[in-house]
Amino acid sequence: MHVFRLRGDFTTLDVYTAALFELGARGLEEKPGEVWAYFPERIELPLPGEWVELPDTDWIEAYKRDLKPVQAGPFVVLAPWHQWEGEEQRIRIEPGMAFGTGHHETTRMALETLAQRIEPDMRVLDLGTGSGILAIGAALLGAEVVGVDIDPAVIPQAQENARLNNVQIRFLLGSLEDVEGPVDLVVANLFAELHAYLAGSYRQIFGVCGTLILTGILLEREHIVRQALEAHSFGLLQRRQEGEWVCLTYAAV
Repeated sequence: MHVFRLRGDFTTLDVYTAALFELGARGLEEKPGEVWAYFPERIELPLPGEWVELPDTDWIEAYKRDLKPVQAGPFVVLAPWHQWEGEEQRIRIEPGMAFGTGHHETTRMALETLAQRIEPDMRVLDLGTGSGILAIGAALLGAEVVGVDIDPAVIPQAQENARLNNVQIRFLLGSLEDVEGPVDLVVANLFAELHAYLAGSYRQIFGVCGTLILTGILLEREHIVRQALEAHSFGLLQRRQEGEWVCLTYAAV
């Protein structure tokens, strides 16, 4: 396993986290003052850090040992080997192969917001599905769900995670323009500039109206998203913040 160790203060590390996934990282592990990004192979990275080689068994076992269940609204996110006695609805995710284990603030906020907004039989799109965690959460709430991602490597993992949770989800390779609308709700865990770029496309995927849940947004870049969405006549319904991360919910009317 190829590990890229990125060091710096927490604000700087937050800025680089989304970039690492965009560059092909298959998992991230936050340690004091640094982040370890796991890649299937070495690549040239425009980031300050160093490469470390670890046997697969070493990092997988360490990851399993340190990973804890995460509660998010009515859900608890568990690895397949976790036990849980609470009443929360379980989402089981095989971690480490695709973005989305519930540990990051963006994923937790999105799950909590989905629980507030989804009604049974809604048609929901999870854009940038990664591990499929948000799609699975939506399906467990009774929605008809499509998950889409540009990375072909994550689709089999998302499908396997859906199987673990006994939900039916259609996963597609592609982006927003590859999904046939209309949908009732879109949830997207992407970086701010991409949300802004897609603002017009978000509008087109809805029918008469709909709900848009956007996360993956750093606080310092929130204004980029809000300006773009408001320019396309979206109305802000809710704003959530955890640390340096923001989740925005909009109405398309």
